[in-house]
Amino acid sequence: MIDVNDFKQSINDARLPAGLPLHVMALWYDASGDWKTAHDLIDQLTDQRSAHIHAYLHRKEGDNWNADYWYKRAGKTRPKVSLAEEWDMLVQEYSR
Repeated sequence: MIDVNDFKQSINDARLPAGLPLHVMALWYDASGDWKTAHDLIDQLTDQRSAHIHAYLHRKEGDNWNADYWYKRAGKTRPKVSLAEEWDMLVQEYSR
């Protein structure tokens, strides 16, 4: 499991940790200001985890229709929390 505080510090340090799961790596790039790389990492994947990250990224982009499509593919609904709170929840969920 990744320590969320260490993970956030790696973003501040612009130092991608080695061995990150792909889904968490996408979240790292997103938080580092590189939405495109984050999206490119998961765009062609069809598993539910990828769909969940994909949904978050489109929600962040402001494309709620597309986000809702991906939340449905992930078996989720769009959360009623801030983007920052959702990002934290995703890191915790997919870093296990």
